[in-house]
Amino acid sequence: MNGIAAPPAAQEVVRLDAVRKVYGGPKNEVAALNGVSIGLGQGTFTAVMGPSGSGKSTFLHCAAGLDRPTSGTVMLDGVDLSPLKERQLTKLRRERIGFIFQAFNLLPALTVLDNVTLPLRLAGTRPKKAAVNEVLERVGLAGKRTSRPGELSGGQQQRVAIARALITQPAVIFGDEPTGALDTYTAREVLTLLREAVQWGGQTIVMVTHDPVAASHADRVLFLADGQLVSALERPTADQVAEQMTHLGAWGNRTAATAPQAGHGVHR
Repeated sequence: MNGIAAPPAAQEVVRLDAVRKVYGGPKNEVAALNGVSIGLGQGTFTAVMGPSGSGKSTFLHCAAGLDRPTSGTVMLDGVDLSPLKERQLTKLRRERIGFIFQAFNLLPALTVLDNVTLPLRLAGTRPKKAAVNEVLERVGLAGKRTSRPGELSGGQQQRVAIARALITQPAVIFGDEPTGALDTYTAREVLTLLREAVQWGGQTIVMVTHDPVAASHADRVLFLADGQLVSALERPTADQVAEQMTHLGAWGNRTAATAPQAGHGVHR
C-alpha cells in the first residue's frame, strides 16, 4: 500500500507522486523511499512515523526540497520542485516553508526578536511590527523579546523556533522531532501551540516523530516501513499509534534484520 488517498477536504499544499530516493551504487543500492505517493491538505496537521530506517527523514527532506528525489515529483504550494535550480529552491524554502528542529537551531548571539525576524531579514523584507508582536504573543514570548537563547528554557527556545517558522506565513511548516529534546509537560505545550496554529491560523504542518503521544496531536498519522507508506490513521489516539508502531516494528524485523523495534527513540 504505497499510495494512500488523501482525505477529500482541503486543497493540497504538498504532493508527492511516485517518489523514489536511492542511495549507493548498483551493488549496494538502498531505496530510502520506494514509490511514495501522498497529498497533504491545507490547514492540516500530519505526523509521519515508522521504525528506524523506514524513510521518515528522507520523506521530510524530499517533501521540503532539502533533498532531490531520484525519481518522481514533489509539488509544494503548486510549484514542481524538480526543475528548480538550487538558488530557486533556496528562495522557495525561505519564503514558503518553515522549519522546526529538535535542536532549536537558534543563533545564540541574537535576541529572541532578532532570531524570530531573521528569515524576513535574509529575504530582504522589513519585519512589520504588528506581525512580529502578534506572533510573539501567540507563542507566549511577548515579554522575552530582548532575551537571548541561553537565558531561556528549552521549551521557550522551541517557542522562539515556532515563532520564527510562523513569521513568514509559510505554506507549510516541517517539524523534525520538534519535541524530542523536551520534557513531557513542555512537549505538550509546544504541541498545543502547533495544534492551535493549524486550528486557528489555518497553518499546514508536517511533523516527523517517534513519539505516539506527539503523533496523537495530529489530524492524521502516516506510517512508513522500508521506504513505503503502509498505513494511515485519522484522528488517532496515542494508544492506536503505539499499537500500529508495535506491528510495524515486528514486521520490520522480519524484512530487515537490522531494524530495531519501533519506539526505541531512534530518529531516522
